[in-house]
Amino acid sequence: RKGARGSMVLSLSLLLASASAYTLTATRSAIRPQTSHAVSVNMVAKQVPHGGTLVDLFVADGEKESVAASADVTIELNDRQSCDVQLLCNGGFSPLTGFMNEAEYNSVVEGMKLPSGLIFGLPVVMDTSDSAIDVGTKILMTYQGTNMALMTVESKWRPDKPKECLECYGTASIEHPGVRMVAMERGTHYIGGPLQGLGVPTRDFPCKTPKELREELPDDADVVAFQCRNPVHRAHYELFTRALDASNVADNAVVLVHPTCGPTQEEDIPGPVRFKTYEVLQEETKDTDSGKRTRWAYLPYSMHMAGPREAIHHMMIRKNFGCTHFIIGRDMAGSKSSVTGEDFYGAFDAQDLAKSKADELGVQAVPSLNLVYTAEEGYVTAEYAKEKDFGVKKLSGTKFRKMLRDGEDIPEWFAFKSVVDVLRAEWK
Repeated sequence: RKGARGSMVLSLSLLLASASAYTLTATRSAIRPQTSHAVSVNMVAKQVPHGGTLVDLFVADGEKESVAASADVTIELNDRQSCDVQLLCNGGFSPLTGFMNEAEYNSVVEGMKLPSGLIFGLPVVMDTSDSAIDVGTKILMTYQGTNMALMTVESKWRPDKPKECLECYGTASIEHPGVRMVAMERGTHYIGGPLQGLGVPTRDFPCKTPKELREELPDDADVVAFQCRNPVHRAHYELFTRALDASNVADNAVVLVHPTCGPTQEEDIPGPVRFKTYEVLQEETKDTDSGKRTRWAYLPYSMHMAGPREAIHHMMIRKNFGCTHFIIGRDMAGSKSSVTGEDFYGAFDAQDLAKSKADELGVQAVPSLNLVYTAEEGYVTAEYAKEKDFGVKKLSGTKFRKMLRDGEDIPEWFAFKSVVDVLRAEWK
């Protein structure tokens, strides 16, 4: 893989220094049954959940107060952790019934599989530096005034963070945002154990549960998911609507645009602004032929920028939400060195891994088209434009942002007017 190799030795040394005293603490290493706390949910969409059962960890309303009162300690979750808890409780991470214990974590890190052999993209873990938290501790997890869940700790250990980063991110360089998160944001220990769901916080994006979204999707059609974390412009729209014409997608398919609404990257557009751009675009396009075959929903997920392995993770999550196919773009979930700007992954690494694991995962990969805009025929593939010797129009992101700031007209071949209006009014 490409990467900022010059700093890799230094960053790996830093991680190893912090891990040099790592010894495993006493844990209960028995593997938790993956569906022991799952509530069976009647399926509507045609896709089966990952592992066969859609998990629902929420306790009955009448039990929530007593469950919360049983906690030994209370922890305020950060943004990233709150997204994980929400997806665990609503079944987005099915078949998990809580944060991974040590055996599950090691299995996923080393082999991208749960101990049962079921494919799973990335570890889902809770971290702590509190020595008072140990096996048996009951933790009330809160977030911005909402009691989200009660966790019963069944496993506590010092993770091998350098190994986790090398296996999951393909690098131990702290120039990678995922590695920085693991090395500098997470605590010294990981804790695993089952959750009991108590509540859902109010977010900038209203996030449907897998069960709710499945009820809205057709039960007799392929559902093609499109993941994004930025406003949708013309090229994106053409890309995901044309994905319905892919050779491995049925004729009556629909596309689900499913943006992430958790923490993203520092340079990304703020969540409330992105949400408004999605809402106005839905309104603008709802009566078009493409709009009638497009569904929209939002995902409480925090990006790892883990490239190929995160592509598998996204496919698995969308499977739980009822999707049969997933669009894989160039450099899916990729990232660049914060120092050199070099890519950590090849442009097609994610596509290649997704296609190789599609049958095992039960979700088919749909490679995205490389579209360009031409005066002659509008949006066409780059190969077709080259073959016909068409003139290709280009507008860089830097130039686009400058035109926004300066109040210049944005060409409608590049961006939807409704989206531009929101960005101009809301994004500073």
